[in-house]
Amino acid sequence: MLRYTMDDVELAGLRFGISPLCELGLSLRALNEPSRYPLQLPWLRNTQEARQHVDTEVLSALIDERQWTPDFLNPRPASPLTRIEDEFARLAAIDPAVFRRQLEAVHGTVPRVFAGDPHRAIERMLRGLEHYWQSCFQPYWGRMRTILEADIVFRGRQIAQNGLAAMLNNLGDSMSYADGVLSIDVMSPGDRTLPTAGLGITLVPTMFTRRGSSPVEDDEPPMVMYPARGQGAMWEAQPTGDADAVTNVLGRVRAALLTALAEPASSTELGLRFGVSTSAVNQHLRALRAVGLVTSTRYGHSVLYLRSELGDRLLNTGTA
Repeated sequence: MLRYTMDDVELAGLRFGISPLCELGLSLRALNEPSRYPLQLPWLRNTQEARQHVDTEVLSALIDERQWTPDFLNPRPASPLTRIEDEFARLAAIDPAVFRRQLEAVHGTVPRVFAGDPHRAIERMLRGLEHYWQSCFQPYWGRMRTILEADIVFRGRQIAQNGLAAMLNNLGDSMSYADGVLSIDVMSPGDRTLPTAGLGITLVPTMFTRRGSSPVEDDEPPMVMYPARGQGAMWEAQPTGDADAVTNVLGRVRAALLTALAEPASSTELGLRFGVSTSAVNQHLRALRAVGLVTSTRYGHSVLYLRSELGDRLLNTGTA
């Protein structure tokens, strides 16, 4: 069990972030044990051919049998808008001593592929990760990011409606919060209690963890990676449903969109889920927003839509 202790000031400074490199590193878990990540099996199928050409020896050396990855693959993101190019640039500048130490923290030793000149090892790792990103991640990252951003919007809504403690206690079964202590069952030997020491905690949603994850080394900045909501909608087209009497008023597609917007989503994501064009979805969303049934907010490069209180009442999901 890992426990992060926070005072009121640090608790108020808690923030969210998205890290493309963190997502790339954690995805090695799905390569390692596909059965543990059933929601990502479509991604594994879609990338099967591309993965025949990646540097498997390098990627395999970046994860162990416990599904641990070195901390340099899990950087603390500065914001929800972090770019993979910036993270690769920082990784390229890693101190070789830190590179070797963090590999040893995971494996107990430096894997054979990274033995020898650490500068050449870092260069090969970067080539392997960049190729893996370009062939297996870049084509899907836009939609992945939308789901991660929607999760953060949902957590913000939870804080506004129920408070920070309620949001923290809803991050996952392996995490709990009480009296200034965030506890994460990280399945590592022994208990650790770490003060956040004025650094605050960064919460990072991810598609590739089933429980709370944290840095391996104690001196890394406090960070918790947790399972993002809405992953089930990532790969499967969702048929438009029937919202009973509402369908007769709004039409089948608009009623289905209104039903789906119990959680934030972008027009691109909705188009993929419902099998219609993004431009058509945007037309429907503009009409729903014009009569106050949905709201919208800009998040980074995306516009996320959410059913309004009036929309809740129309579908009889509100309290009115």
